[in-house]
Amino acid sequence: MSMVRQATGIGRNVQLLVMFGLGIWVCNSGLLGQIGDNWDDIVYLSKQHMILVTVSGGAAILVGIPVGIWLSRPAMGRYAETVMQVFNIGGTIPTLAVIALSMTVLGIGFAPAFFGLFVASLLPIVRNTYTGLLAVPQHLKEAATGMGMTPRQILFQVELPNALYVIFSGVRTALAINVGTAPLAFLIGGGGLGELIFTGIDLMDTGMLLAGAIPTAALAVMVDFTMGQAQLRLVPKGVNPLR
Repeated sequence: MSMVRQATGIGRNVQLLVMFGLGIWVCNSGLLGQIGDNWDDIVYLSKQHMILVTVSGGAAILVGIPVGIWLSRPAMGRYAETVMQVFNIGGTIPTLAVIALSMTVLGIGFAPAFFGLFVASLLPIVRNTYTGLLAVPQHLKEAATGMGMTPRQILFQVELPNALYVIFSGVRTALAINVGTAPLAFLIGGGGLGELIFTGIDLMDTGMLLAGAIPTAALAVMVDFTMGQAQLRLVPKGVNPLR
């Protein structure tokens, strides 16, 4: 556990150093003023970005965790791996391709962007939920059965608490992917900070490009930090390697 804490601390220090160095470079390069010129756009598009991430990521959590639980049940033992392979194949398709395909059915705007990000976020959540529940020691479930607990009680009082750390890791990964992929939504009219990023690339305007890239990176760090704190505080101490 101490090694996990040490590795986590090193990772956070590296992130802080990188952000600090990036801040110094931006200030010295004179790009800060150019970024400030786009401040109103940054605020407006950041709201769109966060709404898109929140809705698609929340939907992936609401769908992915129950699907992972369903696949881990003994009745699905013969079919679970086959279904997981379907999710794995879906996960290999680039998100941009998923968004493009969904655009042919759903048109342009929020709906295809939501669907593409939802699909991109789904696999880590389903996989970690399924894997985490299967990894719960068999003797714990046998002891719970011997105490007279029902399958439902075993799931909620034994299996899920023991698998919660792994499930949180999947959710954390999914949301990080979601935040980083959300700029692609601009390409199909979904809004978000991708508008500044891709417009900056087209116009070869570094200030506009960074006005979209830096808030996107900051949102990714903020989401990861928030989920890390939730993972630290909500996962029971006995099964939490961070505590």
